[in-house]
Amino acid sequence: MSDKKAIAVLTSGGDAPGMNAAVRAVVRTGISKGFTVYGVKLGYQGLLYDDFEELTIRSVSDIINRGGTAIYTARCPEFKTEEAMQKAIENCRKRNICGLVVIGGDGSFRGAKDLSERGLPAVGIPGTIDNDIAASEYSIGFDTAVDTVMEMVDRIRDTSQSHLRCSVIEVMGREAGWLALESGIAVGASAIIVKEVPFDFEKDIIERFRERLKAGRQNFIVIVSEGVGGVNEMAKRIEKETGIETRATILGHVQRGGSPTAKDRIIATKMGHYAVCLLEKGIGKRVVVMRDNKITDLDIFEALQMKKPFDVESYRIATEVNI
Repeated sequence: MSDKKAIAVLTSGGDAPGMNAAVRAVVRTGISKGFTVYGVKLGYQGLLYDDFEELTIRSVSDIINRGGTAIYTARCPEFKTEEAMQKAIENCRKRNICGLVVIGGDGSFRGAKDLSERGLPAVGIPGTIDNDIAASEYSIGFDTAVDTVMEMVDRIRDTSQSHLRCSVIEVMGREAGWLALESGIAVGASAIIVKEVPFDFEKDIIERFRERLKAGRQNFIVIVSEGVGGVNEMAKRIEKETGIETRATILGHVQRGGSPTAKDRIIATKMGHYAVCLLEKGIGKRVVVMRDNKITDLDIFEALQMKKPFDVESYRIATEVNI
């Protein structure tokens, strides 16, 4: 084992555009501060099964513009056991790793908290297109995902307009409606349906669409968060009760891919740099977050207890504007 101190970085959970930019920032900042930097393949799975690769300035030279994650990601349920965590710590210690950066969502941060409490300082960076990390105003990948949904829906709109149809489109987000809200505003959706806001289908869709049909409107876009689901049934009901031909579309994993936007690259770079600065000071059990548009950090346990309030005001504006 070398006497030189090292740090490691992993990506966990669902991939998100901008993860590579964060990995690049961790590697280059770490090297500039005198650390050897390892990439852990396939998230906590690689940590458990000893799948490490030393990363260099050159090895991360051309990843800032790439979607996905160059060090791969996977889910690892067995990591929750004490035996698995101790094995992971042992794998780190034999490489003289004194700190770990974890890029992912809430589930990933729980692993970082557990490792920190067992003596391996770990820092989390929010990376998820769902933007559902309560402690942070923003998660890496969200801006790119909104842009992707906007582009896909704009294409679907061309067909809806050509055939005088209604399109009911499900977007990702798990149980959170942030992606549905912002993409719905961006595409001028006729209606946005999320779990966070009570919704009367008869009043807010059927009656509203009937009124717009009488006024000459001939096509509609409805954006539905995946936490709500049921887009096929919604499409059938709209067609039956309004008479307008209606199709359902589930966009799926296309929303996770693609080259990250400038915003995601910049925020990921700043968060990656910040995380290494914490580890340089021996500080772990923290999450790097954006609050009041500034990069800062919070205790992981505190962050995991937080609930993220939904932006009801933006939802109200969307409802009034997108008529």
